Amino acid sequence: MMGVRAQQKENTRRSLVEAAFSQLSAERSFASLSLREVAREAGIAPTSFYRHFRDVDDLGLTMVAERGLMLRQLMRQARQRIAKGGSVIRTSVSTFMEFIGNNPNAFRLLLRERAGTSAAFRAAVAREIQHFIAALADYLELENHMPRAFTEAQAEAMVTIVFSAGAEALDIGAEQRRQLEERLVLQLRMIAKGAYYWYRREQEKIAHHSE
Repeated sequence: MMGVRAQQKENTRRSLVEAAFSQLSAERSFASLSLREVAREAGIAPTSFYRHFRDVDDLGLTMVAERGLMLRQLMRQARQRIAKGGSVIRTSVSTFMEFIGNNPNAFRLLLRERAGTSAAFRAAVAREIQHFIAALADYLELENHMPRAFTEAQAEAMVTIVFSAGAEALDIGAEQRRQLEERLVLQLRMIAKGAYYWYRREQEKIAHHSE
């Protein structure tokens, strides 16, 4: 059980993370944030910042890792709901879009730093995306009984399209977002069907050559 002082430290750390997210926007990137601004927003002295993070970049890397983990957990929960009935693709798309709606600045951070100037940030975002792809590939392998090479290729294609749609969803209204979700569901179903039929075709080729 966490002691009082440890809990206070964790609360302050969380305040710094949320303060940094609150200052991000469509017009303002992480690179423009200053330690002093973040500390002031969190209600602490700038010198106290270093008790929690080495520097602003350390804070940013923590933000990437935490929101990446949050998204993976949400998608895992969505797949658990699907097990009780429902469309895997539609439920996953709805969950993803809900995450973006609730955490627009977090998704902006992932998008911007994915192609940013910092190698550490690019590596951190790439790592989160790979975690996302691996988790989806695990699920597809279990559900579709296809080899890992097929499920990884399918998962990578799906994640690429989903993240692209997520970027588009940040700057459109509710009706346009609904249309985007429908288009995304269709695209993902096409990928799923294509992967399934490609796998069947490869199996038929193997069976034919073994005769």
